[in-house]
Amino acid sequence: QVQLVESGGGLVQPGGSLRLSCAASTSIFSFNYMGWHRQAPGKQRELVAVVSRGGTTNYTDSVKGRFTISRDIGKNTVYLQMIGLKPEDTAVYYCYAKGWAPDGYWGQGTQVTVSS
Repeated sequence: QVQLVESGGGLVQPGGSLRLSCAASTSIFSFNYMGWHRQAPGKQRELVAVVSRGGTTNYTDSVKGRFTISRDIGKNTVYLQMIGLKPEDTAVYYCYAKGWAPDGYWGQGTQVTVSS
């Protein structure tokens, strides 16, 4: 069974930065893609960023130019570097991994709060 362990969330002021980490229990090449989603209370879960097995990245419009998804193959880890954080970025951030099976895998989520 695949496990995804997230870390790096916390409380930051507007304009601040955070780096989220998602460590997988298996090679990240096991997956067709991995991504970060976020969900604020009362709102729908939103795809934030994704990286494919081949390294192609995509971002939702609201974070383009501010967030960067990257990976460390040797550490089986995917990162989300977030700069210029805004209050509207406040949410629980979830790591997700998808292979060939119908269902993918989710991390436990990590809270990101952007507030003065």
